[in-house]
Amino acid sequence: MSTYARPEVLVGTQWVADHLNDSNVRFLEVGVNTSEYESGHIPGAVAGWGLSDFQHLADKAQVEAMLSNAGIANSDTVVIYGGLSNLIAVMAFWMLKVYGHADIRLLDGGRQKWLAEGRSLSVEKPRVQRKQYVAQEPNWDLRADKDHIISVIGQMQQMIVDARPVDMYTGENTAGMQRGGRIPTAVNVPAAPITDADGQFQGWQTPTTRTDGTFKSVEELRALFSEKGITPDKNIVTYCVRGGLSTHMWFALTQLLGYPNVREYDRSWAEWGNLADTPIEKWS
Repeated sequence: MSTYARPEVLVGTQWVADHLNDSNVRFLEVGVNTSEYESGHIPGAVAGWGLSDFQHLADKAQVEAMLSNAGIANSDTVVIYGGLSNLIAVMAFWMLKVYGHADIRLLDGGRQKWLAEGRSLSVEKPRVQRKQYVAQEPNWDLRADKDHIISVIGQMQQMIVDARPVDMYTGENTAGMQRGGRIPTAVNVPAAPITDADGQFQGWQTPTTRTDGTFKSVEELRALFSEKGITPDKNIVTYCVRGGLSTHMWFALTQLLGYPNVREYDRSWAEWGNLADTPIEKWS
């Protein structure tokens, strides 16, 4: 079985357990909000950011303040994890890549797998010694904005990948936005909502992960994307509703498969679907 393109960026629960007391390793829990963290977190982990911090990509000064306040130095290994299949955690991973942090890792399976294995939790907030973090200038090659997407729609070497569920892709479900549908020419690699017996939303089953939240093998991931014509020779943009599902896909494409040219449209349908003049396709 093949190994991931960058296997060092994905760590398991045992790796985390073995490095809890390392002075240069910082654990950062990132979720929709801090409620899960407050109910119990990996010992020593710092409460990171919530979804509201990623609705618009933070600027350089904000990132420096966020990391400095979390006690993170430029030389630290930062291990990020969270609930909801790591969706918000991967947004934080992507943001730190944009601003050039050298050593970022993701806990494979996230909070879900840590809890499933019955590993220790703490409700104590660690004492954080503020550091002076200095971010690099942002790498905009990792990000797509509205104007970039409009300029590449229909180009032969361009792939636009929609990570939303099928009913959002077709336009049947507007996801609360003013308009439904998809970006023209986008192909769908859909996530599926997970609901309880009463039909209440519990989370997402992403196509890149197993039911325990861990990522699928290289062979499975290659088959998933190549079947849709999403190949490493293409220039790719990923998007979803608010960036969680699509940064998860960006992570699989860039970090696990090594695709060289993938941009994340972090504002996603929350922007595109609320504008009156953006082109939209809509059909079932």
